[in-house]
Amino acid sequence: MTARLGSLTLPNPVLTASGCAAAGRELHQFFDVAQLGAVVTKSIMREPRSGRPTPRMAETPSGMLNSIGLQGPGIESFIANDLAWLVAHDARTVVSIAGSHTDDFAEVARMLAGHPAVAALEVNISCPNVESRGQVFACDAIASSRVIGGVRRAADPAQPVFAKLTPDVTDIVLIARACADAGADGFSLINTLLGMVIDTDTLAPALGGVTGGLSGPAIRPVAVRCVWQVHRALPHLPIIGMGGIRSGLDALQFVLAGAAAVSVGTAVFGDPTAPVRVLDELTAALAERGFASLADAVGIAHLDGPARALRLEPAAAEAAAS
Repeated sequence: MTARLGSLTLPNPVLTASGCAAAGRELHQFFDVAQLGAVVTKSIMREPRSGRPTPRMAETPSGMLNSIGLQGPGIESFIANDLAWLVAHDARTVVSIAGSHTDDFAEVARMLAGHPAVAALEVNISCPNVESRGQVFACDAIASSRVIGGVRRAADPAQPVFAKLTPDVTDIVLIARACADAGADGFSLINTLLGMVIDTDTLAPALGGVTGGLSGPAIRPVAVRCVWQVHRALPHLPIIGMGGIRSGLDALQFVLAGAAAVSVGTAVFGDPTAPVRVLDELTAALAERGFASLADAVGIAHLDGPARALRLEPAAAEAAAS
């Protein structure tokens, strides 16, 4: 079950999804977070941020909307408290970083450079770009390229940089190529979809911030499609897949589409043990299908029937021998 994400090797492919488990403390009361491939932290910015007005969450069919607004303590407090806690609990950590300006991302990456607890950076470019009238960075190839390039130059060369992309674009491969050209070592796919709920009693938007990010099972087909498209275009770059994963079979879809690892997010609100359960279920699902390793399954859905059989033959033989 070893997950290989470029230069980063994790003992297993299941991570938390940024924003759904803060820095791991809340989930730790249900299971040891060191059991996971890694904890992906809530996106952290250079300065403390209070976030958007309440209400911040609304239920939707097969999902939820959130409008938190990247509330957080700022990078200095994060390093002193949250990152220190993760170190103390032997958790591998992928730090999600965000910003309002290109320089914000680079500065946060610079402050994390060389920190022994930071296994990788996840660059949340699904943020409004103050320099461009609030347009989301990840909706523009040039803006995405500038942020990823700035982070790659500022970050420790030993820390892989994963670009987290939004599906709210016409061509996600175009954005992914721009990020790859700027130095991204891989991708996190996908961020939430922009949505809205109107309260039919108050006759007003249900969220204080009006719009929010849609997550949960409702977005899984979109997420799998994005992973498929980016893996097909850039098969040499690893992908962390996410979006509505509730079971091992859900996770397997992402792996077959090309994801080398997966993040479990919204599911933890109903089942805090979901990440470790998904790991167990994915392990069993791979074994049942004759895969000797996770790597054998990554992207296999892109192959035709005979090629899939050839990929499975060595795995099946090894499984039979054991």
